[in-house]
Amino acid sequence: MNSRLTAHTFHIPVMGLGYTIDTPIKVAHYGISSAISLVDDALMEAMREFYSKKFNLPFNPIGNHHIEDRVKRITAYLNLVEKIVKTKFEDVKASFAQKKGELAKYMDMLPDVSTLKIEYHKFIQSPDHLSGIREWLNNHLPVGSIDVNIMTKLDREKYKDGEKLPSTFNDAHMALKGFAESNLSSALILSAGMNPSLYTYIESFPDFFPDANGILRKRIILKVSDYRSALIQGKFLAKKGIWVSEFRVESAINCGGHAFVSNGDALGPILEEFKKSKESLKSEIYPMWCDALKAKNIDAPNEMPELLITAQGGLGTAKEHEFLLSYYGLDSIGWGSPFMLVPEATLVDDHTLDLLCKATEEDLYLSDVSPVGVPFNNLRNNTKDIERDQNIANGTPGFKCTMRFCEVTPAYDNKIWCTASRQYQKRRLEEIKTLNLNTTEYEEQYKSIIQKTCICVGLSTSALMVNNPTSKPYIGTVSVCPGPNLAYFTKTMSLQEMVDHIYGRTNVLERTDRPHMFIKELMLYNQYLSDKRLSVFLTDKERKGLDGMEKRVNEAIVYYQQLTDNNTLDNNFSTSLKAFKN
Repeated sequence: MNSRLTAHTFHIPVMGLGYTIDTPIKVAHYGISSAISLVDDALMEAMREFYSKKFNLPFNPIGNHHIEDRVKRITAYLNLVEKIVKTKFEDVKASFAQKKGELAKYMDMLPDVSTLKIEYHKFIQSPDHLSGIREWLNNHLPVGSIDVNIMTKLDREKYKDGEKLPSTFNDAHMALKGFAESNLSSALILSAGMNPSLYTYIESFPDFFPDANGILRKRIILKVSDYRSALIQGKFLAKKGIWVSEFRVESAINCGGHAFVSNGDALGPILEEFKKSKESLKSEIYPMWCDALKAKNIDAPNEMPELLITAQGGLGTAKEHEFLLSYYGLDSIGWGSPFMLVPEATLVDDHTLDLLCKATEEDLYLSDVSPVGVPFNNLRNNTKDIERDQNIANGTPGFKCTMRFCEVTPAYDNKIWCTASRQYQKRRLEEIKTLNLNTTEYEEQYKSIIQKTCICVGLSTSALMVNNPTSKPYIGTVSVCPGPNLAYFTKTMSLQEMVDHIYGRTNVLERTDRPHMFIKELMLYNQYLSDKRLSVFLTDKERKGLDGMEKRVNEAIVYYQQLTDNNTLDNNFSTSLKAFKN
């Protein structure tokens, strides 16, 4: 089976709920792939209204009165995005006669070693190229993929008249259906771990199975933390006839958004295992997939579908980008947080953008503000945290829960609660007063309760503020979740500048003290371990887990030392590694 044509060796991962909500509209026509979060259907409806008006397209609002309206809103927005991207991509191809047109910009941004770029320049040097240029572009020029992301943990159950509805009405399940019923031919990225019910639901939609030509109209990308997770989840889906087209490895701690810090495995050793075991992974999963297709009376393709291994988390230089591609044989690299400083690509309001440009290492930290119960990369003095502190000062900690996407914690009255909600925090604070805790214990418990913020609203607000898709100016507070690597990017950039930086044609970093991404990850693990060991509620089991994490960090140091010893990593890295060990 032929692999998809791709223009670039990087992709833009999903960021928050709103920061990349329209990124495909901004970059896909240049061949750059990106991802849309499918959490907030209200935001998608507002963005659909905004872009319908901008491009003079009809807009018929979809309310939120019936449970299936969530599916309809998601599908409608994705169909609109695809329609706009197709139009803009055709405009790119039609601009071939313009020296500084969109096609020229497309080609300028490609890697200098790109086969597509080289072949294009050869083609246009031929005397009769104008007669065949449109056909050549139609056959060779790829558009960026309009991928979507579902955080599997955000799968709130739905009720009607006090009765729990079937799982197909859960939030993540309906998001999946919204994508499955859209016109997109792209990938569904599943993050935040395995959700067996959601994974099983994928079987309900034919686009995830190969068609008569062996083509997967809709692909699956799994975001994984290690090889074992990839193998387990890949087998689970293969037995259902669902092929995983890409395993996307993310640093557990040197990333943006939620940090699924588990056992302390470092990115380098994880990628080494994928490098050594990729063929084994394919050979284990492929027969299962073929058998499952046969049981469903679906013909398996004559060739194994593509299976890509990609990575992301903390990249900052062209040298790091090239190293991951060449040494580990990766197919693409995710560049996330730096794109928050690229207004041409993401939606960040001016105030937050200014905070991000000025942020230092101390301002970007791993927090416990997320009600999902997973460590969350945070920016100090963001306006959502300021609102939280004002609520506390006013004697009303917590937030009014409006969107309810983060209701994931079983608690009172046999219900699932959002731990950032005012109702939950009130009851929890009353509860700890009855526990006879000493002052230190009480303060730690108190802080752990009141520090939660309403991120399901906060992570969408910035997009609304920038595009102002409603008739009145939107005022709200903003949550922001950049990775720690953003401390070394200190100014806004054009899309061209950012892409040129990725490919080593320019350097946008003004600071010279940025540690290598592998060293930074080790530093972050050490800080995490130190912080966790301070808790007065640390159990023997948790202490043992932290000891295991420290052991794996030390094993990573040995691994990186081996890479320096055989000159795989250069002397500068060796010097930094020695400084870290000391």
